[in-house]
Amino acid sequence: MKVSELLKIENIVPELKAENKEEVLKELTEVITSNTSSLNFEKTFETVQERENLCSTAMDEGVAIPHGKLHGLSNSVIAFGRSRKGIDFDSLDNKPTSLFIMILSPENSSNKHIQALAKISNIFKTSDFRNNILKSDTAEEILGLIKEEDESKE
Repeated sequence: MKVSELLKIENIVPELKAENKEEVLKELTEVITSNTSSLNFEKTFETVQERENLCSTAMDEGVAIPHGKLHGLSNSVIAFGRSRKGIDFDSLDNKPTSLFIMILSPENSSNKHIQALAKISNIFKTSDFRNNILKSDTAEEILGLIKEEDESKE
């Protein structure tokens, strides 16, 4: 499974407008639902918000992977957003989060969902990669970097 195959260019937000955790979730949910016809904004946001309320999906090193499983979705989809200034997302290291990778999977795909989360975590653990993402200017550059990193982790 390749992260870059689940991430469409139109689901990349090079600079989020969000100022807080809820706004990040709403902004990424809006992007992903507007580009995935089978998804409803309210239900998708509710699902992601409920998961986030259980425990923050922010790891450390400025990365968060908000996620959820939804009825009616046939394949996993990913949205990516970046905030150069960083946003408080209740991270493990108590530092601002800058890189947000939202993944939504079909409700009956636990194994694939876990594999996707692990793959995303693996890709974003390299500091040089994260720094290059933070320095990139466009959605095309971001997608290119993710594809390159994705290939190197095979």
